[in-house]
Amino acid sequence: MGEKAIRVEKLKKYYGDLKAVDGIGFEVEQGTVFGMLGPNGAGKTTTIEMLVGLTERTDGSVEVLGLDPGKEQDKLKKRIGVRLQSPALFNHLTVRELMDLYAGFYENAFDTKEVIEMLGLSDKANVRIETLSGGQFHKLATALAIISNGELIFLDEPSTGLDPQSRREIRSAILKLKSMGKTIFLTTHNMDEAEALCDDLIIIDYGKIIAKGSPFDLIAQYFGGKIIELLVPDLEKKDYHGFEKLEGVSKVDYPKEGKNINIYTQDYAVTIIDLINYTREQGINIENLEFRRPTLDDLFIELTGREMKSEGF
Repeated sequence: MGEKAIRVEKLKKYYGDLKAVDGIGFEVEQGTVFGMLGPNGAGKTTTIEMLVGLTERTDGSVEVLGLDPGKEQDKLKKRIGVRLQSPALFNHLTVRELMDLYAGFYENAFDTKEVIEMLGLSDKANVRIETLSGGQFHKLATALAIISNGELIFLDEPSTGLDPQSRREIRSAILKLKSMGKTIFLTTHNMDEAEALCDDLIIIDYGKIIAKGSPFDLIAQYFGGKIIELLVPDLEKKDYHGFEKLEGVSKVDYPKEGKNINIYTQDYAVTIIDLINYTREQGINIENLEFRRPTLDDLFIELTGREMKSEGF
């Protein structure tokens, strides 16, 4: 195992009776992308604020790059970059001017032009910040975290509200930073993003960790097979609970809303043969059938009983 960039034990943040973060613990290896997943209000941003020393913890221990952020914030901030969800920026400066200003805060900052190009902001370099679109503003906020050239970069929901091209640019920048040996601490509620980028992750809900591990290991742990997804147009008119008895089936998810049934199987071939025979015998009309592997979205539903929205949850 590699060296630890972050060590957290029994971390808590309480606001009266509200347990925003409730006794979580995890470690982050240097040179990896580590994800914290969860819906809004789960405790992700509060955790980051404690890790960088912006919020005082109620209890527990935190070590970031060998430092206690609650006591050694001045030393720590020279070695990290931080992108919070809603940064306050100097709106009358241009993108380049603000980037140069931030670069001056660090001894070994990246070249401004390099970071502007990395985030796809070259055509906006000489534009005032107050004229940027929401998506461009979010990319700039990420660029300001990266300019630090820090050993550890915290990115809180960097792709929220971005178009597909901008999300690709953010992902490309994260992977480039990783290739340079940087450690990335990423919070997101975009499961596709987490699965594509994260070496390890935790899923947090109501201030508690409900799962931890690599995306591959977590999916294998909870599912271990593949999914046949059926679209049944008259789902509400009949009882289709016989799907559980099909050969090779380990689990069936029936929707609370909608018309899709997810059948989890260890063997597509034997299950599909049994499925065809069963639907013919029962007179079940299937409009669409797809084969896919389980995802982190499926895992979140399995753990919490509700869907994680990729935008705006």
